Amino acid sequence: MGKRIGKSFDNSSKFVKGPAKSGAPKPYKKPFVPVDEAEKTRSFVQKRRFDKLAKETPKESIRLNKYIANSGICSRREADDLIMQGLVEVNGKPVTEMGYQVQKTDRVVFDGQGITPEKPVYVLLNKPKGYISTTKDDKARKTVLDLVANASPYRLFPVGRLDRSTTGVILLTNDGHMTKKLTHPSFAMKKIYHVTLDRKLDRTDLNMIAEGIRLEEGIAEVDSISYIEGKPKNEIGIELSIGWNRVVRRIFTKLGYEVETLDRVLFAGLTKKNIKRGHWRILTDLEVNTLKMI
Repeated sequence: MGKRIGKSFDNSSKFVKGPAKSGAPKPYKKPFVPVDEAEKTRSFVQKRRFDKLAKETPKESIRLNKYIANSGICSRREADDLIMQGLVEVNGKPVTEMGYQVQKTDRVVFDGQGITPEKPVYVLLNKPKGYISTTKDDKARKTVLDLVANASPYRLFPVGRLDRSTTGVILLTNDGHMTKKLTHPSFAMKKIYHVTLDRKLDRTDLNMIAEGIRLEEGIAEVDSISYIEGKPKNEIGIELSIGWNRVVRRIFTKLGYEVETLDRVLFAGLTKKNIKRGHWRILTDLEVNTLKMI
């Protein structure tokens, strides 16, 4: 299929907040403020998931088959088969003993890669402006980990990066295999951005971007680009799969535009729907399974 170029990138619901609040209450009557039952339910579910994860935090020692199963590779029964076949190493030596106890300080390797006994956790964050997407910063700036400190008993890592000024959806997880897959160029994860420029985007420039703009790494190809329906011509929707550093900003800078705001509204099929800016949620089992099938 060819690239999509048109007057409207998509329906405005992808980029615009929900419907406006209802009118003011009648005079001389105290307004009724309904309890957001949906929000209460979501909070309860998130807490229950966190409590479950906390209970599964590994103790000082753990059976090797459970260690492997907790890493998300396979079930305990399947782990027993891997152990019997001598496919699992502990501290550099194959272990075939059933019931072998692994210490938290031991290094366990399967298929050439180190594994941990942590249950995989997947947290979706709607990143606000002013936070960097790293695990730590020498300049003591705020990081996305500060926002998800209570999301998991395990240490999380951001999948890819959004620069400090960019907002929107970003995934954090302790699943190294998933991180590697979602960030590897061969998988070409789809990303959609809502871009606001300092001035209207000329139709000729829009077409040039659709055809591909040459940057340092080569031709920056986009999957689709268009004006956003119902918005000024300086608000653009752009969809692309390449993961070059600050690629969206550099595309527009190359043509003489300044990006005033950049918001990622979709990453690998995940959106920020129902997640307020600066808030997060744990992915559902269905979402995790969908990511694993990519």
